[in-house]
Amino acid sequence: MLLFRASLGLFLSSALVAVPALASRVHKVSPTSHAHLSAIRGHKGGTAARKGHVLKAHAKRGQQAIEPSRVTEIQQALIHEHYLSGEANGQWDSTTQAAMQKYQADQGWQTKLMPDSRALKKLGLGADYSAAINAKTASFADPPRVSSIPAGQAAGFAAASGTDH
Repeated sequence: MLLFRASLGLFLSSALVAVPALASRVHKVSPTSHAHLSAIRGHKGGTAARKGHVLKAHAKRGQQAIEPSRVTEIQQALIHEHYLSGEANGQWDSTTQAAMQKYQADQGWQTKLMPDSRALKKLGLGADYSAAINAKTASFADPPRVSSIPAGQAAGFAAASGTDH
C-alpha cells in the first residue's frame, strides 16, 4: 500500500512538472500586421498567386436588393396605409425606406432597412400559397371537437397521454 501511494505521488508530481514544459508558446499577430501581410501577398496565404491560380472574390449571400415590381407593391401598400404619399415608382429610395421604418416602428417591430416579414404580411404582401401542391385540397378548418371523436379512440388518446384516471 505504501509503495502504491509513493508511486502515485511520484506520477502526479512528474505530471505537474511536465505539463508546463510541453506547453507551446503562442505568437500573437495583431490584426493590422495580418492585414498588412495579406495586402503585400495579394491574398490570404500568398501561395495561390505564386502557383498561377485564379483567385475568386467572395460572393455576397442573401438578398442584395428588392425587385422593382416588389418595391411598387410595398409602396402601394404604404400609400394605402398613409405612411407614404405620391405615386409608387418602384425605387427603394430613402423616402420609401423611411416610410417602411416608420410603419415597422409604429407596430413595435425592429426598424432595419429591409422590410420585416411581419410588416409585409400585415400590409397584405405575405407569401402566396395558392399554387402550392395541396392548396386546392387543404383544409384550414378548426380541428374536430372532442365530443365528435369516437369513445374508443378518445379513451386510447387519454390512455396514451397518461391523463386517463
